[in-house]
Amino acid sequence: MSDYFGKEVPKLGFGLMRLPKLEDGKTIDIEQTKTMVDLFMKAGLTYFDTAYVYEGGESEKAAKIALVDRYPRESFTLCTKLNAGVAKNETDAKQQFYTSLERTGAGYFDYYLLHALGKGNIQFYDDFHIWDYVKELRDKGLIKYWGFSFHDDHEFLDKLLTDHPDVDFIQLQINYADWESNTVESRLCYEVARKHGKSIVVMEPVKGSALANPPDSVKEILHKANPSVSMASWAIRFAASLDGILTVLSGMSNVQQMEDNLSYMKDFKPLDEEEKKVILAAQDALSKVEQIPCTSCRYCVAGCPVQISIPSLFDAMNRKLIYNDFAAAKMSFGWATSNNAKPSECIQCGQCESACPQHLPIIKHLQEIAALFEN
Repeated sequence: MSDYFGKEVPKLGFGLMRLPKLEDGKTIDIEQTKTMVDLFMKAGLTYFDTAYVYEGGESEKAAKIALVDRYPRESFTLCTKLNAGVAKNETDAKQQFYTSLERTGAGYFDYYLLHALGKGNIQFYDDFHIWDYVKELRDKGLIKYWGFSFHDDHEFLDKLLTDHPDVDFIQLQINYADWESNTVESRLCYEVARKHGKSIVVMEPVKGSALANPPDSVKEILHKANPSVSMASWAIRFAASLDGILTVLSGMSNVQQMEDNLSYMKDFKPLDEEEKKVILAAQDALSKVEQIPCTSCRYCVAGCPVQISIPSLFDAMNRKLIYNDFAAAKMSFGWATSNNAKPSECIQCGQCESACPQHLPIIKHLQEIAALFEN
C-alpha cells in the first residue's frame, strides 16, 4: 500500500449510530455500550465516530459517558459531524460544534466532518460559510483534521474536491455490493478521492447489515470459501483492504457484533488474491438476484414533468428485492423523495419510458414502489 494520511490508524472504527438499546427499543443501553467500548479499547483500537444528529443527540452524550469520562483523552480519537441541512440559519449551524463539544465533553475533536454532502444540501454549507468556519476551529486547536462525508455521484465529488483541495480526508459509502453500483458509485467515488490524494473513512461497509445476511447464493459462496468466519467479516475486510483507507466504521449494536469484528480486525490482514476472487464471485452472484436492472443513466429524469428521482427509487426497491431489508429500503425511499416527487405523483406521461435505453416498464415499477412504501 502507498503512504497516505492516517495509514497508521487501526482499520476498524466504532460507529456510534446503531448503539444497543434497552427493552423500550429507544433508550441507549449505556452499560452494554461501556462493555463494547472496553473491548474495543483493550484490542488497541482507537477511532470513534458520532454526529450531532445521531440518536437525536443521545449518541454524543453516550460517547461522553461510555468513553470520554472513562479513558484518558489522548488514548482515543473522536469524530463528529456538523449537519447544516437541519439548521435554521448560519448561527444555528455553527452552534452545532459547541453543542457537540458540550455533549461529549471531549475538549476538542480529532476529526470533524461536514455531514452527508450532496447536491441537495450543498447550498447550506456554502451559504452558512461552514467551509471557512471549520478551518477557523482548526486554527483555534478545537479540531485536528477535517473533511466531509458524501452521498452523491463521482462527478460532484470531483467538483467538491477541486473546489476544496485542503480537506484532510473524506467519508464514503464503500462495500462490495455497491462497488459497481450505478447509484452509490462506490468504486468511482473511491477512485476520485484517491486521484485527489485524499484518505478515506469507510461508512456502510456491511450496507446497513445487509451483507451480514446476504442472499443465499452469496452465503453459499462465502461459506464454502471459509466456513469459520462471519458474512460481515468479508465485507469489512474488503473495504479495509483498499489503498488509502484511514479506517472502516462498523455500527455495532451489541457485544456479540463487537466480539466478531474484533476477531478478525484486531490483527487485520488484507484480503489475499484467492479471497479477492471469492468477493468477485459474490458480486457476480448478487448481480443475478432479482432486481430492477436500472443503470442510473438518468435519461428518464431530465424530462420528468413532476421531478421524480426514478433511479434513486429503483435503488430503494432493489434493497428490498435483493436483501429483503425493508427498513433500509424505506430509509433509501425517504432520501429519494426528500427533495423530489413521490412515485404516486407520476402522471404517466410516458416520457421516462421513451427515454430509457433499457426499455424498462418504469410506470409499472413506480406504481409498485408507491404501493410498497407509501401505504
